[in-house]
Amino acid sequence: MARIALAPLTPWITEAALAHGDALPAHLMARLQISRRQAGLVLRRLVALHWLAVSGTPRKPRYTPGPLRQVVRRYDIAGLHEDGPWRRDFVPAFDLKPEVRRMAQHAFSELLNNAIDHSRGRSVTVSMRQTPVQLQLLVSDDGLGLFERIACDFDIEDPTVAMLELSKGKLTSDPDRHLGHGLFFCSRLADVFDIHANQAAFQCRGWDQRRWHASRPAARCGTSVYVAIALDTPRTLDAVLRAHSLDDSGYRFERTAVPLNLIGLGEPGARALASRADAKRVASRLARFSVVELDFDGISDIGHAFADELFRVFHRQHPDLQLVPVGMAPRVAAMVASVG
Repeated sequence: MARIALAPLTPWITEAALAHGDALPAHLMARLQISRRQAGLVLRRLVALHWLAVSGTPRKPRYTPGPLRQVVRRYDIAGLHEDGPWRRDFVPAFDLKPEVRRMAQHAFSELLNNAIDHSRGRSVTVSMRQTPVQLQLLVSDDGLGLFERIACDFDIEDPTVAMLELSKGKLTSDPDRHLGHGLFFCSRLADVFDIHANQAAFQCRGWDQRRWHASRPAARCGTSVYVAIALDTPRTLDAVLRAHSLDDSGYRFERTAVPLNLIGLGEPGARALASRADAKRVASRLARFSVVELDFDGISDIGHAFADELFRVFHRQHPDLQLVPVGMAPRVAAMVASVG
């Protein structure tokens, strides 16, 4: 008797357990075209691996989802609304604390809406998995690709420069309908946040002060965004949203942070910012905020032209904007002081 692989079952076994309960053996027999004995073996393996929990008696077992849960669904984008899949297909299958559920719903809605409104794709696949320690969400469309879309809409060809703009927030190609908050706040909610598109990939991690790093891109078309949230996270949706207001009490997006290591990312050893052109890339759209934290972590040196353009020329043009440099190496700090 051939051993049945479990990996193809895990995307739907959670929903099957919820829908069929004590009739789950018969459901597996019909769906997989296997015998009752084979179904029993599969179910015991799924229980041992924590995909299922079992109660009742040996003669009348009742199966429910275990600590491991997953739902995977593919949707046609035409006519799709993001609230329906969440309410109908996903939230009933997961056991989440209220605050984690709020953060998950926010990320789910924002990422699915981005695929619907911006991807120019035909379909989107959503996968959500709960482990004993994390909730993991992956939203993948078959569209143009995020960095190609930014190149078309903003004339930014370099994915690292595009990622620099995304990391600031308030980047949108449709300002009449969107504020450009979605990806920014999703990355702030997550313990791990990945973006894959157009042969480029970037990741930020909560335990690494949310600095962005290049990673290995997925070999597929379109855009894939991955979010992982710890089930015991102390963060709340309200706290994340309020942290970017001036007084930490409202919901206005007034504060942002710029990870300067993204400039030159991928060039070995290139962590010196020298030119006025680099400074202008950093300064782009910063006037939309009131306070901007400039993170120099990983930058070994800056040129006089860069410092002068950003901290004297740009600052004089926008005197009400507060620039807050952090993570400066001694030579960087000395150059900033020399112009200011």
